[in-house]
Amino acid sequence: MSLKTQITRSTGSYWDNIERLRTALDGADAVVLGAGAGLSTAAGFVYTGERFQRYFSDFAAKYGFQDMYSGGFYPFPSQEEFWAYWSRYITINRYLDPPKPVYRDLFRLVQDKDYFVITTNVDHCFQKAGFAKERLFYTQGDYGLFQCSQPCCQETWDNETVIRQMMEQQRDMRVPSALVPVCPHCGRPVAMNLRADDKFVEDEGWLRAWERYGEFLKTRGSGKVLFLELGVGYNTPSIIKFPFWRMTAQNPNATYACLNFGEAVCPAEIAGRSITLDADIAAVLADLKKTGQGRGDNP
Repeated sequence: MSLKTQITRSTGSYWDNIERLRTALDGADAVVLGAGAGLSTAAGFVYTGERFQRYFSDFAAKYGFQDMYSGGFYPFPSQEEFWAYWSRYITINRYLDPPKPVYRDLFRLVQDKDYFVITTNVDHCFQKAGFAKERLFYTQGDYGLFQCSQPCCQETWDNETVIRQMMEQQRDMRVPSALVPVCPHCGRPVAMNLRADDKFVEDEGWLRAWERYGEFLKTRGSGKVLFLELGVGYNTPSIIKFPFWRMTAQNPNATYACLNFGEAVCPAEIAGRSITLDADIAAVLADLKKTGQGRGDNP
């Protein structure tokens, strides 16, 4: 990352920035979407409070943790208890639709554009909302995939069937021993295909997506590109945020937009071609939809 001067926060009125973003979206030859955890939070995938209590009150009472994230690191005494927890976690955060239509609203905004998505989210919400699989790059994995915990091979496999069986058959916060998954190649325990350490498997599908993303950037790099960042924080800024800043600085025809509640910023070098909206993403997308309805957008 070569931009080192002052970071600037959201400026201008909310509605002025909505109009600027609408104009940038309408005029873009290509749109690169970069999505972080804040987008799924805006869609209702929250890991605390009422949603946690609805699905994990028994685990909270027995083990003492008070949010889903903490539960994911709990040292459960058996694989049967571990998979009882994780089968629920995966079910509600991967196989259920989010409570709010944020991803569908986003898709309606860009479905007729030349777009590509890079995301650190692992909940598959983009594809469920209608985004084309060949235009998605899930950099950090997918709750819907297993891999060998070692790993013994660079393969992943779908987990939906066994996860649903675990949900149906678990009792007293345990799954049947026969459902505890193991690697089909070496018999070791499996892990979720999530980037947590150097054991993350970049399988054939991951590599193809990485190549498609690189090709998209290469072939659109000098055009009127909108880099639209949604809910990206500073846990892994080198994946989306810093590259978006750098590519905007390198392309005088590019526009950078940041939608982030509490962290809508940009470098001073690109402030004149940046749109920062410190607001709830769900509200921003709904208001963008309203501004576009008079311009022929899909209702």
